[in-house]
Amino acid sequence: MASFTPFSLLFLLLLQYPFLSLSSNSEGNALHALRSRLSDPNNVLQSWDPTLVNPCTWFHVTCNSNNQVIRLDLGNSNISGILGPELGQLHHLQYLELYRNELSGKIPEELGKLKNLISMDLYGNKLEGRIPKSFGKLKSLKFLRLNDNKLSGTIPRELTHLKNLKVL
Repeated sequence: MASFTPFSLLFLLLLQYPFLSLSSNSEGNALHALRSRLSDPNNVLQSWDPTLVNPCTWFHVTCNSNNQVIRLDLGNSNISGILGPELGQLHHLQYLELYRNELSGKIPEELGKLKNLISMDLYGNKLEGRIPKSFGKLKSLKFLRLNDNKLSGTIPRELTHLKNLKVL
């Protein structure tokens, strides 16, 4: 049986730490990637520091007791830019509040990966293109507000399978 000195145990822990850090901060990495796509003239995102262990101390981010991001509340924040696929990595997200900003571009298909999402408020932006069919996978979704954008096309048939959807 091998014996370890305190130094060798510390060395082994330090070798593993970067991997633990990366996995525990995946939500922070996703939010920081979003931050890099946005223009923020009022500095509402100034607390978003990617070097922290997790984003639970950031303004406009709410976490549960397990330090998992459950709410992103940037409604009426005067931010602009495009939404990226990284938002789909926020697997525990329940509320996505991005209403009344200057967001443009297409709505990412990856938002359809947010299985715990209860409410998605993207209204009052400049989003364009179609509503992603992947939204049909959001079985927990109750509120989907996309009005006052530049969306085109029909509402995807897949949304008719959302039994909990109360507001569209």
